[in-house]
Amino acid sequence: MSTLLDSSVLVAALSPDEHRHSQCLTLLLQGGHSVYAHAFLETFSTLTGGKLGIKVDAELAARLLTETVLPRVKVIELGGSELIIALRETRKQGVRGGGVYDYMHLIAARKSGADVLFTINLSNFQHLHRQGDPEILCP
Repeated sequence: MSTLLDSSVLVAALSPDEHRHSQCLTLLLQGGHSVYAHAFLETFSTLTGGKLGIKVDAELAARLLTETVLPRVKVIELGGSELIIALRETRKQGVRGGGVYDYMHLIAARKSGADVLFTINLSNFQHLHRQGDPEILCP
């Protein structure tokens, strides 16, 4: 089974105080998953920004991503033309504002051929899901 992890799973896996930490860490440590490249930025931002009540030093956040995440995932990148095509689809997909970030994880999951996209934020993805898309599951 091919899977893609979104940034909510990475944040929870790297943050012992986060809801679903143990499930997300176990999933991450199994390895063999894909991750949209932008998830590294979102995870770093969340870990260092204090938004979730945690504020990790930037060097520690980078080390966690380098040592814990990167060796266990395949990074999926979207090129400029792929991004523009996806952005042009946003209106008919009902994507607005910050929802574009979740939508791009789904686009990356499609590109990778993932069977499952794992996220803690199910509601952010359920309205984006179309027939043939990867199943959206919470770890």
